[in-house]
Amino acid sequence: MWGLLLALATFAPAVGLGLGAPGASGLGLAPPATTEVRGSARGSTPAPQSSPVQPPAGKDNGTSERHVRIRIVKKKVIMKKRKKLTHPRPMVTARPPVTTTPVGVLDLPEEQEPGCPPLGLESLQVSDSQLEASSSQSFGLGPHRGRLNIQSGLEDGDLYDGAWCAEQQDAEPWFQVDARHPTRFSGIITQGRNSVWRYDWVTSYKVQFSNDSQTWWGSRNCSRGMDAVFPANSDPETPVLNLLPEPQVARFIRLLPQTWLQGGAACLRTEILACPVSDPNDLFPKAPALGSSDPLDFRHHNYKAMRKLMKQVNEKCPNITRVYSIGKSHQGLKLYVMEMSDQPGEHELGEPEVRYVAGMHGNEALGRELLLLLMQFLCHEFLRGDPRVTRLLTETRVHLLPSMNPDGYETAFRRGSELVGWAEGRWNHQGIDLNHNFADLNTPLWEAEDDGLVPDTVPNHHLPLPTYYTLPNATVAPETRAVIEWMQRIPFVLSANLHGGELVVSYPFDMTRTPWAARELTPTPDDSVFRWLSTVYAGTNRAMQEPDRRPCHSQDFSLHGNIINGADWHTVPGSMNDFSYLHTNCFEITVELSCDKFPHENELPQEWENNKEALLTYLEQVRMGITGVVRDKDTELGIADAVIAVEGINHDVTTAWGGDYWRLLTPGDYVVTASAEGYHPATRNCRVPFEEGPVPCNFHLTKTPKQRLRELLAAGAKVPPDLRRRLERLRGQKN
Repeated sequence: MWGLLLALATFAPAVGLGLGAPGASGLGLAPPATTEVRGSARGSTPAPQSSPVQPPAGKDNGTSERHVRIRIVKKKVIMKKRKKLTHPRPMVTARPPVTTTPVGVLDLPEEQEPGCPPLGLESLQVSDSQLEASSSQSFGLGPHRGRLNIQSGLEDGDLYDGAWCAEQQDAEPWFQVDARHPTRFSGIITQGRNSVWRYDWVTSYKVQFSNDSQTWWGSRNCSRGMDAVFPANSDPETPVLNLLPEPQVARFIRLLPQTWLQGGAACLRTEILACPVSDPNDLFPKAPALGSSDPLDFRHHNYKAMRKLMKQVNEKCPNITRVYSIGKSHQGLKLYVMEMSDQPGEHELGEPEVRYVAGMHGNEALGRELLLLLMQFLCHEFLRGDPRVTRLLTETRVHLLPSMNPDGYETAFRRGSELVGWAEGRWNHQGIDLNHNFADLNTPLWEAEDDGLVPDTVPNHHLPLPTYYTLPNATVAPETRAVIEWMQRIPFVLSANLHGGELVVSYPFDMTRTPWAARELTPTPDDSVFRWLSTVYAGTNRAMQEPDRRPCHSQDFSLHGNIINGADWHTVPGSMNDFSYLHTNCFEITVELSCDKFPHENELPQEWENNKEALLTYLEQVRMGITGVVRDKDTELGIADAVIAVEGINHDVTTAWGGDYWRLLTPGDYVVTASAEGYHPATRNCRVPFEEGPVPCNFHLTKTPKQRLRELLAAGAKVPPDLRRRLERLRGQKN
């Protein structure tokens, strides 16, 4: 029996050995066993382990040769002959001849540059036209879908499936990338198919290179001199890195799946690690230079480096900056905020407060770096005397929270930008998704509205925290509590919550009004304001305005101006946006900054240029609408917690402790009423022009007689006899 096994082993090609660890490379040994999953739904019970399917070798495009597939079951060996293929397979491109030595290799430097960045499949720097394949099961599983971390829609078989998948009858599948320029390829990262319903992934593959897409050579195993076979994936989502035994300079690279999950298909998502190289003969058009001229620190910062950078900005601009902490994460990391204003540390009467929050999901790292870049930029430009920045920091108090979930970020940072996958580091250390962790104030408001209690009995603003949410055993993350207390301390007017993984701006409500609805248009009473704010960011973001850009995953938001109502996208109960709107005065949107949640460092300069103007312009929108101070007519003192109501908009705001307020409104004529306990309300007309505001709209309120009497009694004054007799008559009538 063992002699038979040894003889049959000569039929099997050499394959790599490894478990998908970062840095693993093809070693010319057998791959690990692969688990076959039967059934179509995720969560099915795995079947016993068996060896992965080994596609037969043979000629492409209608070969007549017989192919042998070997399956080992305990000690028995079963040989199955594949039927002859009598007709050419459709959509399968014949493989060009492969040589064992590079033919037509360019005369370029051979030394490897360490740490080659991604070529750009995930970030869309590589266009769809640069991707080809031997075959595809459908358009939705075409080569343009073979990008690392691409996400499918809820339905399989549509135009937006979650991988490239070769046809089942494609005996020699391949996936090809055209770099368009001489490139030093150094590594490959792969994933399986993203799907709610199917399991498909490649378990091993070979790699080939070409300069003309006709003549190819393979990546060779250094120790054995054979074509290297690289271990690939053992699940659909975990990214697996393989470094090439020797970096190769070429224009084209091909991945040739050798084995895949039994019962599945050859499906993969990938990113190619590659360094650009010089072209001494100037044979190819030069790649466009991407970057920024701003003298900023373009790199990823872990917790220690972030804290150091914020300290450096504070030391460079001590007169306009202040670093403070709003609390700690579950693991004790401080939630640092950079405040930037001409009077840091104090609320100035009439000066609005705005904030940016990033890193709510720890693996969505771009927002964190953009805020660190923004604070450097504002400091640098203020010292240069830039008039726009000077006005912004003189008239506005800006707060930047770069990392709301530092525990999650540290997890993602340790994995690295290309290997962190789609979800690792998203949650805090307790496993809580912070964007679902705020109190649900939507439901009690909508129930009160349905009962006709709003606004007379139940207010349409500043809804209190539910009792269950304040209990000691409530599932509320320390990061969430810290942000809520921060919101309650500072009278924020405007905010944006920076996320990643898409290119779109979403606005409240984030939760659908119909219970259990997965998605439903659910606008707020301030829908026109939120649409304006969202359009301002989307309209000044370079990437969102790129006319030829393709969708990130499964929805083309460019058809609707790159903005969407959050609930109409997908429902998010307990979101920070909805909570901010219903519990405070602050209007907050969510900005999805990039298809790539954790872009490589070399992409940060371009991402900064994509978002710089949008970040500045959005902050300036705090001037849109009306502002003023509500004062006591007799004392001229500001009245705190006065209610500002706009006719026709069922959502009010309140004044800060000094009596000042800001009410964001789109251009138009408004009837505004200011009211406060113990005062007669006052109403006036306020016009918001299209020119940059804000428009002053001040109020003086007069105390009611009842309030005057309360104040007299509180001061120990005696009640006049005539007033005492009048009060006695009123009490008698009441009795």
